[in-house]
Amino acid sequence: MSDTDAYDALHRDIVSGELSPGERLVEEELAERLGVSRGAVRSALQRLDHDGLVVRERNRGARVRRVTPREAIEVLEARAALESLAAGYAALRRTDAEAAELRALTAEMARLHAAGELLSMSERNAVLHRRILEISRHDVARDICSRLHSQLVRFQFRTILAPGRSPRSLTEHQAIVEAIAAGDRKAAERAMRKHLDNVARALDAVAAGERVAS
Repeated sequence: MSDTDAYDALHRDIVSGELSPGERLVEEELAERLGVSRGAVRSALQRLDHDGLVVRERNRGARVRRVTPREAIEVLEARAALESLAAGYAALRRTDAEAAELRALTAEMARLHAAGELLSMSERNAVLHRRILEISRHDVARDICSRLHSQLVRFQFRTILAPGRSPRSLTEHQAIVEAIAAGDRKAAERAMRKHLDNVARALDAVAAGERVAS
């Protein structure tokens, strides 16, 4: 396993929740589990620190970074600015085949929603956002948003399961895709910003309910 493979494995374990927020990351243990050198693990942890997924502290080692609901909302606000920009560029730059691909993704999301498979729907949601960033051909927005998204993976399922949120989410994604397919830059920007603003509000409501429950 290469240094890149070690990074990919740890990144996957963090965003999937296998490595929990706050969990200590011991280089020797990780090297043994992954079958790599401690140097490869150290390099991977440095990259994950840069991604905002790991916190490295002097004389205390590394641990999985805790992202609070407040921080998650701020990340969503930053994503709203960048992804609305990207959606606008996607409307200008998408090919007919790419427009058809985005429509196929929203059709699949609609099918999953009808079947009550909300977690699978949320996973396709993430694919849709990634493809819009790729189709925009805006490399800076894509690079920054990919790092921001990694910090939010553990929150995305909490919002899609919030009462009444899933049908609204589907409608919002359909509006984004139709604006991109139509080549309407301004409408695509507005639809993406509206969607991510609504996600931020949903997360805030979920977090408030959890505080009350506790």
